[in-house]
Amino acid sequence: MSPRPYQICANCVMDTSDPHIVFDERGWCDYCNNFEFTIRPNWHTDQRGEDALKLLADKIRKEGKGKDFDCIIGLSGGLDSSYAAYVVKEKMGLRPLLFHVDAGWNTDQAVGNIEKLVDGLGLDLYTEVINWEEMKDLQVAFLRSQIPDQDLPQDAAFFSALYKFGHKQKIKYVITGSNFSTECCREPEEWGGYLGIDKLLFKDIHSRFGKRSLESFPLVDILVYKGLYQKILGMEIAKPLNLVSFVKKDAEEKLESRFGWQRFQHKHHESRFTRFYEDYWLPRKFGFHKRRAHFSSLIMTEQMTRDQALERISHPEMDEHFLQQEFEYVANKLDLTVNELQEIFCGENKTYHDYRNKRWLIGLGAKAMRWFGLEKRFFR
Repeated sequence: MSPRPYQICANCVMDTSDPHIVFDERGWCDYCNNFEFTIRPNWHTDQRGEDALKLLADKIRKEGKGKDFDCIIGLSGGLDSSYAAYVVKEKMGLRPLLFHVDAGWNTDQAVGNIEKLVDGLGLDLYTEVINWEEMKDLQVAFLRSQIPDQDLPQDAAFFSALYKFGHKQKIKYVITGSNFSTECCREPEEWGGYLGIDKLLFKDIHSRFGKRSLESFPLVDILVYKGLYQKILGMEIAKPLNLVSFVKKDAEEKLESRFGWQRFQHKHHESRFTRFYEDYWLPRKFGFHKRRAHFSSLIMTEQMTRDQALERISHPEMDEHFLQQEFEYVANKLDLTVNELQEIFCGENKTYHDYRNKRWLIGLGAKAMRWFGLEKRFFR
């Protein structure tokens, strides 16, 4: 079977590095068409959004009556979660608990941003510190698995700890910074976009490559937090950024002027590992550039031109000297030699298909959510 000819979307910068991308007669990809026909008509940041935000605030406030907090927000120090905290406190008038998970990879800038928001908003912060020896062991196991989904260990720590803590404290509403404005184009599964926390996948990879037991590492399967926590126990996920005008540049300026918050060069740069993974490991080992999805979201929402995205995608986000220093830093932090990390990097690429998983069941759930209108972003 001959390889597929290269093609790039005529509207955004998604291309055939997504092996299942589909183009219409205009040359527009299925991500753009999904935005135009599914997301845009149902995304309201005008008076309708304002009214919906007020109703949401009233509902959350009623549920939180008599409790210490109305809701909980996972705060990374990045733009989306930081602006969500601002909206919840200042625009919705709620009493959120800020919850941060320290998985060992925070940049100083992220820590500084969190401190400034806590002080500026006058909110309480709870920080859960992940056992570093367990975190390290799991991350090295995933690296040795050779799959592209290298941010799954951090994601598992963040979301599992958040849901477990919220459930334990009987906080019904979890606020997320998830939004259409900067995330309407979700990266495809092949680029490391596995559809959630699959405990079966984690256990298989760790049993093959891990060296110590994960006694305290928080790991809540997607079927548990989607099924048990949300559908049975009534925990709800709220996304207020979809109800307000959330323009990346304006939001950054607001947080800077109000709190002294510092913007990042690019999305996800609040984590030193994620920055390395997305800027070095994923594009150089697998040929996948998550920036294509990030920039395409901004193109669709008219915050970036296609020409600007093409120019920026034509060169690495960080310079070569910096990336080589980060390679050494990551190796040392994970107790690997540079040569050991290089050997892993040069190893045979694999996918989650090479390990036990329940992707088929998670996929059914994702399709059901789209069918019932609970998820409008394009998944595959």
